[in-house]
Amino acid sequence: MPRLPYLDPQTAPEPVREALAALPDLRVFRLMANATTCFRPLLRLGAAILVQQKLRAPLRELAILHVAHLSRAEYEWIQHVEIARATGASDAQIQAIESERLDAPCFDELEGAVLRFTTELVRDVKPSDAALDALRPHLSPEEIVELVVAVGYYMMLARLMETAEIEPDAPAGTRVLASAR
Repeated sequence: MPRLPYLDPQTAPEPVREALAALPDLRVFRLMANATTCFRPLLRLGAAILVQQKLRAPLRELAILHVAHLSRAEYEWIQHVEIARATGASDAQIQAIESERLDAPCFDELEGAVLRFTTELVRDVKPSDAALDALRPHLSPEEIVELVVAVGYYMMLARLMETAEIEPDAPAGTRVLASAR
């Protein structure tokens, strides 16, 4: 039983009801919809992260999985494993993140740097100069900022889901990607 209710689409304001109708029927969206004034802007930001960023999708998804693992956010993990696979992440990479083996040989130099940066961003708020410097040869300032935005967005969602004790849904990641387009 969740600690916060899921918004009933039938009682939602029209703009929220319309937005929910365009999305896969997932508890996370009905939870987010409780913040009726923030819901549509949050969806737009999420869609921008998922389908418009210049940051390569596999890097983004490795970072999101790492956020989910560090945050112990089961719901986020379940949904993003499917998306990570769809964007090219390997099962070895997914398992390495889950078992906290960020130095595993399945990660190339950039992937390892993204995961170290994400760790420091989540745990310390401000990544070290060394973590940032490891990204600079590979990513533009735009992509680094996009990485910070993606990590921050999924940290927020993890905290919302964990606060609510959201009940898991079956993976719908690729349907979420399609709805973001």
